[in-house]
Amino acid sequence: MKNLSVLNNESLPDLYDDDLFPPCTETGCPLFSIRILIPVTIASLVIMVAGLIGNAITILIIKKYKEMKTTTNFYLSSMAVSDMIILLCLPFDLYRIWRSKPWIFGGFLCKFFALISEGCTYSTILHITALSIERYLAICFPLKAKIFITKRRVKIVIMFLWVVALLSAFPLYNMLDSVEVDNDTGPSKTSWECRYTEYAMESGLLTIMMWVTTVYFFFPMFCLTILYGFIGKTLWKSRNSIRGPNAVNRGRSHRQTVKILAVVVLAFVICWLPFHIGRLIFAYTTNSEVMRISQYFNIVAMELFYLNASINPILYNLISKKYRTAAHRLLRLARPDERAYNVIKDETGGHTEITTFTNN
Repeated sequence: MKNLSVLNNESLPDLYDDDLFPPCTETGCPLFSIRILIPVTIASLVIMVAGLIGNAITILIIKKYKEMKTTTNFYLSSMAVSDMIILLCLPFDLYRIWRSKPWIFGGFLCKFFALISEGCTYSTILHITALSIERYLAICFPLKAKIFITKRRVKIVIMFLWVVALLSAFPLYNMLDSVEVDNDTGPSKTSWECRYTEYAMESGLLTIMMWVTTVYFFFPMFCLTILYGFIGKTLWKSRNSIRGPNAVNRGRSHRQTVKILAVVVLAFVICWLPFHIGRLIFAYTTNSEVMRISQYFNIVAMELFYLNASINPILYNLISKKYRTAAHRLLRLARPDERAYNVIKDETGGHTEITTFTNN
């Protein structure tokens, strides 16, 4: 439902002036003035390129090195794929703010663009939640986690999460279409615009999808708050009681894992909450002045939405020395004699758990 972040020109018939919302011309209908479109476009392209490169490096690191093939990193790799797909949808949003009409890509891309973007957003939320549940089990119930958390089961869970996310977003495919509208851009009387159909607006499907996306955001955040509370309590109680040959490394690994996940969750909330608020404003407000202001709020929210898809590799790099070392090794920047990894065996499953992202 990312299309809700930017209104169509037809939605603002009484709000236009040449400075704020420029009129349609023969080349298209821009949603903002050129002084806004240019910096937004530059920032978007920088976010897109940086995000594609960073997420590609994350995927390659996990795929290339055997030590990185852990259950935790499988989730992170799948999230990187989701983020890359979201970023590849960015050019379509840029096209829509430069030329809301005519839409030249046809009905299928109009539908598919909304479906895949929303589905990937849901997928990211579900991955963060599932990964946090796994860490909760590994830290609070290590013996049970050793039995139940396996690489094979995690791969099945990841496939299940993708199916659920795409099915949840599928109604959007039937809610949007390339609709024939009055043409303000040339001699032809009609043009095409990617927008919600009359059926979607009148049947209540739009309201239902707004509730779906609201549940997808707030319910996982509520669950994560509880999970991290239990994890923090367990780590605090066990800080001086962990025993064994790898006790120090194991405790450090747990703390580093929680730290990374907490930062990823926080970044998601900061980047995605304004976007969600903007969609709610669009769906439920009828005040023209609020709509006018929300246009500028939504363009910032759109940038934050895409920033969230590109920021995770940057966070890994800032937090984890292991990630930096692995990235340097992948890019052939490390010294030949430099040890890239210090594999720490975690008792939760007998295999490495994000230890490749743990500082020494």
